[in-house]
Amino acid sequence: MEKFKLILNKILSVMVAALLCIMTLLVLWQVFTRYVVGNPSIFTEELVIIILVWTSFIGASYAFGTREHMALVFLQESLKGNKQKALNVFIDLSVFVFVVIIMIVGGIKITQAVQGNKLPIMGLPRGVIYISMFVSGVITLLYQVINIIEDFTGKKEA
Repeated sequence: MEKFKLILNKILSVMVAALLCIMTLLVLWQVFTRYVVGNPSIFTEELVIIILVWTSFIGASYAFGTREHMALVFLQESLKGNKQKALNVFIDLSVFVFVVIIMIVGGIKITQAVQGNKLPIMGLPRGVIYISMFVSGVITLLYQVINIIEDFTGKKEA
């Protein structure tokens, strides 16, 4: 299980880094074509928006996998032993429920709702943007299962 988590962490970190690099290059291209060439590239803004949404959702999943997401830890740090373990399990189960209801079920519903709409410039289905919520939800759900197992066994990724 630890090996799976490490491999998934590596894949997601490389993916997010690559998406950020691509997004940066697209923005630089947009600036170059607008101010130097005088004829702005029309597809870059739409593509950057798609990549930004995907980067945000995949990055959020990665944060849950590495347990580096934003958290108020003062309560966690004040508890010890079984109380701390119970709180960690409660938090991870809460995230699990949120991910299932909002990101997976909601991601499927919103993707289906907008699938018939096309992006104005690229002509892609609008669902290309919203499916990132579902994909991120599935990845986060996998991480939460692993996190809950780690809570019970006491093993945490270093």
